[in-house]
Amino acid sequence: MENHQASELIGVVAEHPNMCVKSKHSVLCREEKDSKDAANADKQSHIEKSYTTILSELGEDVNREGLLRTPLRAAKAMQFFTKGYKETTQDILNDAIFDENHEGMVIVKDIELFSLCEHHLVPFFGKAHIAYFPIKKVVGLSKLARIVEIYCRRLQVQERLTKQIASAISEALEPAGVAVVIEAVHMCMVMRGVQKINASTVTSAMLGRFHDDPKTRKEFLGLTMRK
Repeated sequence: MENHQASELIGVVAEHPNMCVKSKHSVLCREEKDSKDAANADKQSHIEKSYTTILSELGEDVNREGLLRTPLRAAKAMQFFTKGYKETTQDILNDAIFDENHEGMVIVKDIELFSLCEHHLVPFFGKAHIAYFPIKKVVGLSKLARIVEIYCRRLQVQERLTKQIASAISEALEPAGVAVVIEAVHMCMVMRGVQKINASTVTSAMLGRFHDDPKTRKEFLGLTMRK
C-alpha cells in the first residue's frame, strides 16, 4: 500500500516538476519569516530590558502589579512607533500607479499624522496636506496617506519629515510638481520646556511648478489652509 502511494506521488511530481520548485520556495519563505520573527523577538527583548532599567532608575518598583508588563508593552509600542524604518515607498506603490491623462492639480488634505520627536522621544501630531501635478501617471489616493505613514513612523523632526514626503512622491511619480504642508503640535513644547499649549508648527516643501509658479503655490495654499 505504501509503495503504491509512493509511486503515485512520484508520478505526480514527474508530471508537475514545478511543484518541487514551489515546495522549496515555500520552505525558504517560511525559514526566512521564522528568522525575521526570531530577530524581532530578540530586539524586543533587548528593548524590554532597557525599559526595565529606565523604570528602575526613575525610582519605580518594576515588580509592582501595575508595572509588571509595562516594559514589554512599551517595547512593542516603540517598535510600532518606528516601524517605518522597515518600509519603503516601493513596497506600497508597486501596483498602485496608473496611466491617466490628467493634468490638473490633485490634492489630498487633512491626512492625520503622529510621529516621535527625535530630540526628546515625545510625540508630535497634526495634519499633512499634499498636492501634485501628474504627468500621465497618478497614484491611488490612499497611497499618499501611506507614504506619510512610512515617514511618520520614524524618529523625526518636522522639517525633514515634510521634505521626505515630497521627495518620495516626486521620485515615485515624476510629476510636474509636488507640494506638502504639515501643521503639527509638538508635545516637547507643550509638556516640557516653554510649555506653550497653543503653539503649532507649519512647514512646507514645494517642488517643480509649486516652487516656480507663485500663482500655483497660492492656489494650493488657499485650498488647503483655509479654516
